[in-house]
Amino acid sequence: MRTITIQGLDKPVSCLIKGSDYFREDVYDKAARNLDAYFAIGGNTIDTAYIYCGGESEKTIGRWMAERGNREQVIILTKGAHHNKDGPRVNSEAIEADLQESLQRLGTDYVDLYALHRDDPSVPVGIIMDALNEHIRAGRIRAIGGSNWTTARLQEANEYAAQHGLVPFTFSSPNLSLAKANEPFWSGCVSADSSDCAWHEQHQLPLLSWSSQARGFFTGRFTPEVRDNADLVRVFYSDANWDRLRRAEQLAAERGMTAIQIALAYVLNQPFPACALIGAQTPEELESCRQGAEIVLTREELEWLEHGTPVRA
Repeated sequence: MRTITIQGLDKPVSCLIKGSDYFREDVYDKAARNLDAYFAIGGNTIDTAYIYCGGESEKTIGRWMAERGNREQVIILTKGAHHNKDGPRVNSEAIEADLQESLQRLGTDYVDLYALHRDDPSVPVGIIMDALNEHIRAGRIRAIGGSNWTTARLQEANEYAAQHGLVPFTFSSPNLSLAKANEPFWSGCVSADSSDCAWHEQHQLPLLSWSSQARGFFTGRFTPEVRDNADLVRVFYSDANWDRLRRAEQLAAERGMTAIQIALAYVLNQPFPACALIGAQTPEELESCRQGAEIVLTREELEWLEHGTPVRA
């Protein structure tokens, strides 16, 4: 499987990252089988978060690593400092509390990749970067990033880090998919647009995309008339996205692949390091992702898939 490099890690990160937002302790056997199968195809990175499944996601991963004895072969991406019912909590106290509990649940003394799950633009970046760097110096975090941070805030944070001799953000995790979001999935979420992608290309900052396959938009199960998934209708139903689906289907037919595999390849063939978080729960879904990750697209094909131009020969 293709990999990327993220500054701060001594291991490459697989281009497919295993999602775990359905990992509950009462489905441990299923989660363990999914993880075993994912690692068998060359994957090595698991995405989780302090809030996933009320903490059960991290506990399930911790149990699996303990049973397999493979902590040093696994790259853990976890996230913290998500807002709660009282509002934003992107501050040093929340980061400390969430990280310490995540480590306990995971049964480890460090996480490879740590992302702030949301941003709070009212908090100066210096406070945030100072807090995160304390944990890096203590060995609890290898690399830091922002999940659902704007590129403007990422740049501001990294400029602060450069000025103060601190470790910068070395990855970002917004939504990036061939289907473009009409509005955020949830409050505070960020979807990368063309200007964001241009910034990532300029800085070559790795992007780890959630909802990389647009939550099933490209599976063929959805049409403009099928409106039983309110979130999908709200976020992804648009004339431009139906056109993108048709172009993905056309290219898929030419390649002997499926539209959803082309949509995955769109994310992984950006002109900057990119990975895709995947939610595959069955052997068939995992094999589809594995094949999609092997597709190579040219820059012209990326442009055509997204915009319909230039005209393909």
